[in-house]
Amino acid sequence: MNEVEHVLAVQNDLGEGPLWDAEAGVLYWVDINPGRFYRWDPAAAQYETFAVGVPVGALALRTKGGMVLATKDGLAFWDTETQALDFIAHPEADRPSRFNDGKVDRQGRFWAGTMTDARSPTGALYRLDPDRALHTMVTGVTVSNGIGWSPDNRTMYYTDSTPRIIYAYDFDPATGAISNQRPFVHTPGSPDVPDGLTVDSEGFIWSARWDGWRVVRYDPDGKVEREIPVPAQRPTSVMFGGPNLDELYITTARTGLSTTELEGQPKAGDLFRVRPGVRGLPESKFAG
Repeated sequence: MNEVEHVLAVQNDLGEGPLWDAEAGVLYWVDINPGRFYRWDPAAAQYETFAVGVPVGALALRTKGGMVLATKDGLAFWDTETQALDFIAHPEADRPSRFNDGKVDRQGRFWAGTMTDARSPTGALYRLDPDRALHTMVTGVTVSNGIGWSPDNRTMYYTDSTPRIIYAYDFDPATGAISNQRPFVHTPGSPDVPDGLTVDSEGFIWSARWDGWRVVRYDPDGKVEREIPVPAQRPTSVMFGGPNLDELYITTARTGLSTTELEGQPKAGDLFRVRPGVRGLPESKFAG
C-alpha cells in the first residue's frame, strides 16, 4: 500500500508544485530553475513541457482559463493559447528574491510566498484575491513553502523550510484572514527540512522532507502517523491525483547534489507515485 512507483524519468533540476487537474485528469508541476512546467496525462502515458522563460515556483488553474504563475519576476497570468505571460504584481522587485510554492484556497484566492538566495528571513507570504488585490499575510520568512487547508476550512498550514517549521493558523474562509500562528511541526535538530505539503480528506498533513528520502504523514495533532521512503534524497512536494484522488504524486530534485551522490540515486529529480489507502481533497481554481 505504501510502495512507491517510479512514474517518469524526467530528471528535474528542481521539480516542485504538483497540481492535479481533476476535470482533465492530468498532473501539472514545475521545474523551477529552468523555468518550465510539465503536463502529464497518465491515461495516455504522455507528458508535455512548456517553457515559461523565467524561473517559476508554482502554478494554479484559473476559472477563466489559463493559469496564474508565481515566478522570479512576480505573479503572472499564463495564456495557454499564446503561451505568453502577463505580469500582474511584483511585490519584491527591489529585492533579490523569487516566488516559491503556492496554492489556491477554496474561495479562489491564490497564496504564494517568496525566498531570497541568501535564505535570510526577508521573504513573505502573499494572498492574491480574485480582484487582483495583493495582501501581505506573513513576513520574516526564509524559504516559503508548502501550504494547505484542513477539510473543515478552519485551519491553514504553512511551511517555512529553513527553521524547519510547519505552522498552523486559524483561517477565516470568508475574509481570507489568518490568526493565532503556532508551530504545528518543528524539527530543529533534523538533518532534513519540510518542503511542499498537501492535506488529505481525513485531515492529515503530508509533508515532503527535503534531504530526508521520505514523505511524512502527520495527524492533526502533529504526530507522525507514517513515513514513506522515496528513492531520491530530495523529495520536494506532494499532491493527490487519479480519478479517485487516491494516488499521491511526489516530485523530487537533483539540484545541489554531487556527481557521487547522483550516481547513488539515478532517479533523483524524477516523478513518483504511491497509493497510500487514503484520498486527497480536490484543488480549487483561482477565481480571477
